Amino acid sequence: MEIINKQIGFGVAMQWRYATKKMNGEVVSEDKLHSILDSIRLSASSMGLQPFRVIVVSDIETRKRLQPAAFGQQQIIGCSHLLVFAVQDPLELSHVNHLVELMASTRNVALESLSGYKTMLEKYIQNKSPEGLFHWASKQAYIALGTGMAAAALEQVDSTPMEGFNPDSFDEILDLHAIGLKSVVLLALGYRDIANDPNANKQKVRIPANEFFIWR
Repeated sequence: MEIINKQIGFGVAMQWRYATKKMNGEVVSEDKLHSILDSIRLSASSMGLQPFRVIVVSDIETRKRLQPAAFGQQQIIGCSHLLVFAVQDPLELSHVNHLVELMASTRNVALESLSGYKTMLEKYIQNKSPEGLFHWASKQAYIALGTGMAAAALEQVDSTPMEGFNPDSFDEILDLHAIGLKSVVLLALGYRDIANDPNANKQKVRIPANEFFIWR
C-alpha cells in the first residue's frame, strides 16, 4: 500500500483517498481506529448538541447479516470496521438537559449560568417538526462523516461513505429503535484491495480550482 508522510500535508492525504470499492479485510490498528473515532466525536456540530451516535460494527457475523441490507456491497464484509451514523429519533428535550449538565460538569460552572443556552436549544427543538429535526440531525451526522473521512486519510486508512442501504433493516438488525436511534449513513474503514479494485489506480477527477471556486 502506498504510504503518505503526514508531514507532507492534508492536501496530499485528500488526493490519496478515494471511495474504496473493494477492501482486503486487513484490520485497522486500535490506535488508528481510535484516532479516527475521536476525530468524529470532536467534529463540529450545530450548537454543540451532537444529535447522533456512531455504532462501530467490527463483528464479522453481524456485518454478514447487514450486507444484504446494503445491497450486497463488498465493503460491508471486506472492511475492518463499519461505522453506522444514526440520529436521535425523536430528538427530545432530555437530550438538551444531558448536554447542559455535561457542559456544566466539564467546565465546572453552575447550571444556572447556562440557562440562556439551554432555553435557546429548547426553543429550537420545540419550533421544528419531527421531520425537520430529523433532517437537521442528519446534516450534523454528515458533517461528522466528512471529518471521519478526512481523519482516515491522514491515518492512511481507506474509507467508503455509503448511502446505499436499507435503514429500517439496519435499525432492526442493530436494535437501534430500542435506544432511540435511526441510521442515516455508513462509513466503512479498512484497506484497499489494489489488485481487485478497478478504481484503486485511477487518477482522481475533480473540477479544477479555477472553475470550482468563485471569487468575489
